[in-house]
Amino acid sequence: MSDTQYQQSYSEAGFWDKAKTYAVKAGDQVLAPALTLYYAARDPQTPTWAKSTMYGALGYFILPVDAIPDLAPAIGYTDDLGVLVAACVTVAAHITKEHQALAQAKLAQWFN
Repeated sequence: MSDTQYQQSYSEAGFWDKAKTYAVKAGDQVLAPALTLYYAARDPQTPTWAKSTMYGALGYFILPVDAIPDLAPAIGYTDDLGVLVAACVTVAAHITKEHQALAQAKLAQWFN
């Protein structure tokens, strides 16, 4: 599957469904970059090329079929984490403290 197909697989409803359904299983280490990318992608100040990268990574996170099945014990989300972190590194200049704070607030709401 290409980056464009992952971007096309992204939907806001799909993201929230996956994030909420698998929050405990995926853990905050996977959800932190996913939520950060989500909030950064929704920011009108984020350039289109960066949003494409963000939505591609989020599309990969949403899809149930990926390199390592999410149901695999202990390692199921390692590929998702790798893709999300790589996207964060690629677009780091467009991730603000506000995006990170929003992600942390959501994680605190879910895990505390």
